Amino acid sequence: MKRKSNIIILTFIAAALFMSGCGYDKERYPGGVVKVYNWGEYIDEDVIAQFEEETGIHVIYDTYETNEEMFPIIEAGGVSYDALCPSDYMIEKMISKGMLTELNFDNIPNAQYIRADILQGSKAFDPENSYSVPYTFGTLGILYNTSVIGREINSWTDLWDESFKGEILMYNSVRDLFVAPLRILDYSINTTDEAQLREANQMLKEQKSLLQKYVMDQVKDAMISGSASIAMCYSGEVLTLQEENPNLKYVVPEEGSNYFIDSWVIPAGAENKENAEAWINFLNKPEIAYQNFEYITYATPNTGAIDLMDEETLNNPAVAPGPDILKRCEVFHYLGESGEKKYHQMWLELRSYDAGR
Repeated sequence: MKRKSNIIILTFIAAALFMSGCGYDKERYPGGVVKVYNWGEYIDEDVIAQFEEETGIHVIYDTYETNEEMFPIIEAGGVSYDALCPSDYMIEKMISKGMLTELNFDNIPNAQYIRADILQGSKAFDPENSYSVPYTFGTLGILYNTSVIGREINSWTDLWDESFKGEILMYNSVRDLFVAPLRILDYSINTTDEAQLREANQMLKEQKSLLQKYVMDQVKDAMISGSASIAMCYSGEVLTLQEENPNLKYVVPEEGSNYFIDSWVIPAGAENKENAEAWINFLNKPEIAYQNFEYITYATPNTGAIDLMDEETLNNPAVAPGPDILKRCEVFHYLGESGEKKYHQMWLELRSYDAGR
């Protein structure tokens, strides 16, 4: 019941945010509206203004922090969004539930700029590349402060090092969180084997007393300021954080990790499908994709944007992870209702676990 109540509350909040944006100037925006739901801090706001200016379409823009926050809002139908940007496994789930509509690529000619290898990787969750257009890609790894951590970090086990007690941040996202113990144990990050999950969860319980906290976007301020010294981190955060704190270093652990692809999709029944396709097409103009990359610093799959990058940027493994890194990484898959329930149950057990016992 509590989980259902949370879904209702989230839906109400999203609906309130949506309604607050409905009073737009129809003379200024003759193209109508497009309702976009995206990750927090995941677009250059100037790009939104440029899209509105070029197309005459008004953007109503809301944000979420995790796939799991976004999904129940879309499923409940309390708000009718036109464009979403879920991760790989969530797209697979939404396709399986009939929650997405196929794209009309005649309206998205700039999809031609998407790297062929990223499109191939996308087939793991969108077999015909018919529902999604990749937006960003990258890896999950460890970010650490070299001025505080007095040695090289290269393993997920380093996040269990007692000498770092009170300095460790882990993601407040169940699938990401379980990557570390599952790879230490040499299990797939897509396992649904209950014994393997319990073994991984026991490791997370043992780690809990060492943590400063579970976080999402807060990892950025903490690592820049030095209030934490080692953290689970998405590769796309690294360039910006290193500009603010040059002592920060990123590594994909030797045991392997997650290789993620976030993509634009359109929900089934979207009221403004053509406007959503115009939005996706605009974001894939090479100069716009490059401008957006410079702001969010997550690796872009857009070849036109890549052509505009300098050599130093292209040689940064956080921006362009090489084959040696990607070959030891897995894309997340949708695990089915029973698999998701297992992870959710483990997560509840972990969150309620008293590390001081």
